[in-house]
Amino acid sequence: MNETHSLPFLRETLLFLVFAGVLIPLLQRFRINQILGFLAVGVVVGPYGLARFTDTWPWLASFTFVEVRQVGSLAELGVLFLMFMIGLELSTERLWALRRLVFGAGGAQVLISGLAIGFVAHAFDNDWKASLVLGLVLALSSTAVVVQLLTQKQALASPLGQGVFSVLMLQDLAVVPLLILVGLLSPGSLDEDVSAIIGGTVLKSVLAIGVIFVLGRRLIRPVFKAFARQHQPEVFMALTLLTTMSMAALTAYAGLSLALGAFLAGLLLAETEYRHEVEVTIEPFKGLLMGLFFMSVGAGVDPLAILQDPVWIPLSAVGLFALKAVVVALIFRVGGLGWGRAIEGGLLLGQGGEFAFVVVGAAMATGLMSAPLGQFMLLVVGLSLFMTPALARLGETIRERLEREEAPLSQQDEVPDDLFNQVIIAGFGRVGQLTAEILKRQGVPYVAVEQDANHVAHLRNLGQPVYYGNAARTDLLHRLHAERAALLVVTMDNPSSALHTVKAVRQAFPKLPIVARSRDERHAQELLQAGALQVIPETLEAGLQLSAAVLLQLNLPEGVVTHAIEDERAQRVARLKL
Repeated sequence: MNETHSLPFLRETLLFLVFAGVLIPLLQRFRINQILGFLAVGVVVGPYGLARFTDTWPWLASFTFVEVRQVGSLAELGVLFLMFMIGLELSTERLWALRRLVFGAGGAQVLISGLAIGFVAHAFDNDWKASLVLGLVLALSSTAVVVQLLTQKQALASPLGQGVFSVLMLQDLAVVPLLILVGLLSPGSLDEDVSAIIGGTVLKSVLAIGVIFVLGRRLIRPVFKAFARQHQPEVFMALTLLTTMSMAALTAYAGLSLALGAFLAGLLLAETEYRHEVEVTIEPFKGLLMGLFFMSVGAGVDPLAILQDPVWIPLSAVGLFALKAVVVALIFRVGGLGWGRAIEGGLLLGQGGEFAFVVVGAAMATGLMSAPLGQFMLLVVGLSLFMTPALARLGETIRERLEREEAPLSQQDEVPDDLFNQVIIAGFGRVGQLTAEILKRQGVPYVAVEQDANHVAHLRNLGQPVYYGNAARTDLLHRLHAERAALLVVTMDNPSSALHTVKAVRQAFPKLPIVARSRDERHAQELLQAGALQVIPETLEAGLQLSAAVLLQLNLPEGVVTHAIEDERAQRVARLKL
């Protein structure tokens, strides 16, 4: 038994792997948000869940985390790998392009939200120092939760995703000054030289980031090139971990966050030819460690404490969400986003952040904040994290409803009255544009509908018959003369939007044929049940074309290959319609 305990946190690690191995497939099967699932499991197996009953039933101790710190270190690794993967998806050019959003929208959000929350805290008889710290720390949102939600929706590269991520970047950069502020405001620190502390921290930060970029760009590619020649996956994995952890350690030494160093490591590797191999290597570990992070957050929430104060804690969490959502929505609206996306962004960023546990803990340790106040605010932050997936879904629903209610066409964008037997293309991304190009070459008239206003303006300047609006709106379809159209093609890459469009069109125009693009065969079945005449699954067509290329390279006769592919396609399509 003693040998078993020689490995730190062995029981906790095994317990987490059991939950992850069982929980993730169940959540995917029942379409339950994974973040919410891990948070809930954290509450159940944490020190404030089943652990309360270990005196009565000692066997429950084998299925609980007695202390949150037992999984805290591994959970922090999850945040590091999340930021590393974000860096891999970006580049220095794209990051530089986002500088106005980062310092403009992000700076405005932190300052306005911080002042508003601080004013509310002061109104509840807290001293100005604690109110200031509370205002600034609660202005920060959860990078881990929000980025995970955006990644699940594949919306990180969208205009809203870029705006949200820019605000989160500024918030991450604000953590270090906030920790410095806690130290300066704490009792007994008034005699210290404030300018010297701030100046030294800024100098170390600039030097650390400069060293990372200069040396990183010169060393990373040659080192990876030298070790990649050996074609040993374990060496490649070790080198990736070394790069990430060493840069995280360097930023931590400079007083910055570990997560920022991991982000810079990913940013530098994104400029090399090893980017995709690194993504494949890290992805499984990132998902597991992020699950552990969310479980550790859930383990820190005490349901009984919330029940002991059932009014103020939930009201405070709702108030925090409402205040931050209003501020963020107004900033995004001023920045050019529509009201729907602005409100969705506000609800995405309305929660408290994981760094609140660090900053509030430091404030309690230095005596700047009383223990009851600190514990109360940590419960509010934990509850707000639980609320995030549901409110994010609410924001998405509000955005879809507002976009449906927007005026579909302006007077100068009227559709010609003589349009007849045309094809209507719903969604004008890469697939929609390719479809339109082929139709144009064959002399088939078409009109397209797209919800990205900037994209529509650009295409109309090029003479394309593209109109802004939501294809699910029947009044827009009437103005596009759908009653005399030959066909509707749904090319949207968002599964829920495509399904909603097919349902709406089928109800309003029962005789209009609909051909739709689907994400996979399951999505294809849903579209067929909704009324689509024919559905083209992306994965099916890609697999068939790849198979045809393989067979032709193996010197099989072209007729045999064509027959085999068509036969397989027919069987798959017939199976979808069953």
